[in-house]
Amino acid sequence: MFVTVTGGSGSGKSAFAEEQILKFPEKNRLYIATMVCFDEESRQRVKRHRKMRKEKHFDTLECPTDLVHVRIPKDTAVLLECMSNLAANEVFSPEGAKEHAYEAICDGILHLKEQAADVCVVTNEIFSDGMVYDKETENYQRLLGRINAYLAEISDVCYEVVYGIPLRIK
Repeated sequence: MFVTVTGGSGSGKSAFAEEQILKFPEKNRLYIATMVCFDEESRQRVKRHRKMRKEKHFDTLECPTDLVHVRIPKDTAVLLECMSNLAANEVFSPEGAKEHAYEAICDGILHLKEQAADVCVVTNEIFSDGMVYDKETENYQRLLGRINAYLAEISDVCYEVVYGIPLRIK
């Protein structure tokens, strides 16, 4: 099973995605964390998410770039969080794929899908604020939009979480 969960910041998508992983029959659960902590706010977010997962028996793998090199046992349910961080890391970090970010991410997702029993990917809905951004940010938004469309295409099920309410969109 391949599940995509999207939503705005603070929508409840992380908690919902964890609930989806807990429904899968696999005994092994792997959380692939893509966030690179740059400030206190991001460190607090990581701390909050670790607390949410504490009793759910997840192993955690920090993987801010280069998903294609991750090795996963077949009987594992994988939660990848979050695609927006992974995309930013692939584009902006020195280790990232830069102009090949789309291909690197899609290849990495297929690699996870081929290995794991079940995969749930969390991504962000960042497109409806009506703001005008600089060219670099607009390029990032287009990239994430392409990736999200690809995730929806290959997913068995897609949800958007709005105000804590999961809406099945596929």
